[in-house]
Amino acid sequence: MDDLPGSDGEHAEQVELGSRERARSFYDESHYDHLTSRMRSFVEARIMFFLSTADSDGHTDCSPRIGPEGFVTVLDEETLAYPEYRGNGVHASLGNIRENPHASLLFVDWWETGVGLHVNGRATVHDDLDGAVDPTGGDRRKRWVELAVDEAYIQCAKHMPTLSIEEFDPPWGTDDDDAKRSGFFDVR
Repeated sequence: MDDLPGSDGEHAEQVELGSRERARSFYDESHYDHLTSRMRSFVEARIMFFLSTADSDGHTDCSPRIGPEGFVTVLDEETLAYPEYRGNGVHASLGNIRENPHASLLFVDWWETGVGLHVNGRATVHDDLDGAVDPTGGDRRKRWVELAVDEAYIQCAKHMPTLSIEEFDPPWGTDDDDAKRSGFFDVR
C-alpha cells in the first residue's frame, strides 16, 4: 500500500487487522490533498477546531481554537489561516510550530450533522497575512498561522454527538479569572 496516503505504521496495522481493502476504499473516496469547495464552506462556517502540534522531540499538544464564524480564512484550496488570539501567554502551539511545522486541525459540526473534517499540513507563523481577516476586530489577534494543506478527510458522524448552543459571545482577550476559570483544577 505504499502508493496510498498515510504512514507505514498505519499500513502495517491495516494488514494485521484485515482492513486493507476498507482503508483503500476510504483513501479513494474520502481522502484529498486539497480542500474541496464543500470542505472550504464547512471550515468557514465553524466557530472552533482542535489544533494538534508536536515539538521537535515529538512531545504533543492539543488545544481548541475558538472564534466567531469565519475566524478561519480559507485562502485557496491548498491554504487556510487562522488568528492566534491572545491566550494564557504560554504559546505552546506556536512554540511547537517553530520547532516542527506539522500540524493537524479537526473541525466538527457539533450542532447539525456531527461530521468532522481533518486537515493536516505544514504551518508557518506570520505577524500579518494578506487575505486573512480577523472578524473579532480589536487587538485580540497576536499572530496568524497559515497552513499549507497536505491532506483533508472526513471524520464520520456515527459516534459524534450533536450539541446545542444557547449563546456565543465570550469576553475576548480578558484577564478576568472568573471568566477564564483559571484556578479550576488547582488543589492548592
